[in-house]
Amino acid sequence: MPIKIADSLPAKTILEKENIFVMTEYRAMHQDIRPLKLLILNLMPTKIVTETQLLRKLSNTPLQIEVDLLRTISHEAKNVDQQHLESFYTSFEQVENEHYDGMIITGAPVENLEFEQVDYWEELCKIMEWTKTNVHCTFHICWGAQAGLYYHYGIQKYQLPKKLSGVYAHRMLKPQSPIFRGFNDVFYVPHSRYTTVSEEDIKKVPELELLAVSDEAGVFAVKTEDSRQFFITGHPEYDSDTLALEYERDVKKGLDIQVPEHYFPNDDPTQKPVVNWRSPAQLLYTNWLNYYVYQTTPYDISKVGE
Repeated sequence: MPIKIADSLPAKTILEKENIFVMTEYRAMHQDIRPLKLLILNLMPTKIVTETQLLRKLSNTPLQIEVDLLRTISHEAKNVDQQHLESFYTSFEQVENEHYDGMIITGAPVENLEFEQVDYWEELCKIMEWTKTNVHCTFHICWGAQAGLYYHYGIQKYQLPKKLSGVYAHRMLKPQSPIFRGFNDVFYVPHSRYTTVSEEDIKKVPELELLAVSDEAGVFAVKTEDSRQFFITGHPEYDSDTLALEYERDVKKGLDIQVPEHYFPNDDPTQKPVVNWRSPAQLLYTNWLNYYVYQTTPYDISKVGE
């Protein structure tokens, strides 16, 4: 898929080196089609890394997508250059009158805090409420999924005895769902979090549909019955070295952290990880875009949410 992004966004050069078709703003203006409008609320501290990971996964269909990047104003980002934010990111006030075919709300390293303790929680709630009327389908990731389940449906998160970190086997509960087109019976996804949500809590909510779980990692995929919201508790977009870098960071901080499970060969962090989640991750994003955004969003984007 040609992704329409700003010509100078750092992800552009990285993706082009991977032979991923990235369309500049100039070229997109000369195509007589309506692109899908996608908004990414990036809550991760390493914003450029997360931008690139997500754009890579959104790059494998013939659709044209116009991507806007959104940040919270009530939180001061400390791990990214301010000029990058000012150049490529927008605020909610600048887009609140816009309509989008799809939106992604990323995870954030704040799961040890209560939701209401997060400094941008009030702003995030405002954005999540806005998605009901201005976004056709919203895709929540990791802590973003827990936040969405809590805000929209009152689903609580629970502290785990230790950090869940590794690559885990998953099974589909609804293999006939279009989100799983092309999946193997068992598929693998990275997780990196300190909290979880309960299957039992989700099953008590009639509007929610549990799609996939892991014996070790628990709930993985949930959607609403109307398919307007998806909640994904893992990180299918992670690069091959993301868990390794997180592990090295935690070790340097002196944290009591375990080696990510099922990730390094022989659980040896000196060895290079073998990626076994790239294909299902690509399918997950491609299927979401195709079946739940492109094929169901109104052609007149101003009618999104009606």
